[in-house]
Amino acid sequence: MKNFGNVLWGIVFIIIGLIIGANALGIADINIFFDGWWTLFIILPCFIGLFKEREKTGNLIGLLIGIVLLLCCQNVLKFDMVWKLALPTILVIIGISFIFKDTFNHKISKEIKKLNQNRTKDGEYCATFSEQNVNFDGEKLEGADLTAVFGSVKCDVTKAIIENDVVINASSIFGGIEIHVPENAIVKIKSSSIFGGVSEKRKNIVENNEAHTIYINATCIFGGVDIK
Repeated sequence: MKNFGNVLWGIVFIIIGLIIGANALGIADINIFFDGWWTLFIILPCFIGLFKEREKTGNLIGLLIGIVLLLCCQNVLKFDMVWKLALPTILVIIGISFIFKDTFNHKISKEIKKLNQNRTKDGEYCATFSEQNVNFDGEKLEGADLTAVFGSVKCDVTKAIIENDVVINASSIFGGIEIHVPENAIVKIKSSSIFGGVSEKRKNIVENNEAHTIYINATCIFGGVDIK
C-alpha cells in the first residue's frame, strides 16, 4: 500500500504539471484556482493516506472535512449548518471505527487479550512530559506496557530473549513511541487511533516463520507509534 500511495502522489503531480503546461501553451484554459481550491491541500493528503497508513480514522475524518469545506465554497452547502453538524459527525465516525475495529482484527485482538491476561504486570514504562529509554539487551521479554503523554518512549527489544509470543501495549497521547524489534521478528499490529497512528519503518524485513510473534497493541491520540 505504501508504494501505491507513492504512485497516487506521482499521478497528482503529473496531472498538475500537464494542466499548467497546457495552459502555458494555450492548448487549454483550465482554472486550477477555483473557489475552494485550497481544500485540496486537505483532501489529497487524507485520500492518499487511506492507502498509505494503517490507521484510517483520522484520514477519513480529514477527507470528510475537506470535501464538506469544498462544497461550502461552491455554495452547495451552507457553512452555518456544517458547523452545527461537524462535531456530532466526527464523534459518530470515531465511534463506528472503534466498534468495528475488533471485527476486522478479531484473531489478533483475541490473541492480544489472551497474552495480556496471562502475563505479569511487570514492564510498565511511562514518560509524561519527559523521555524514557527502555533496553532489553540480554533480558527475557514477557511483554511491556509503554505510555507516552506529551513525551517519548524508546523501547529496544532487538537483543531481548523472546521465548514465547509477547504483546507490547503502546499508548501514545500527544507523544511518540519507538519500538525497535529484531530484523527477523514476526510483528502483528492492532491500532486504535484518533488523529495518529502506527508506522512500520522496518527495512529489509526477513521474517522467520519459526520465530515468536511480537504483538503491538497501540492506542494513539494525537500521537504515533513507530516500529523500527
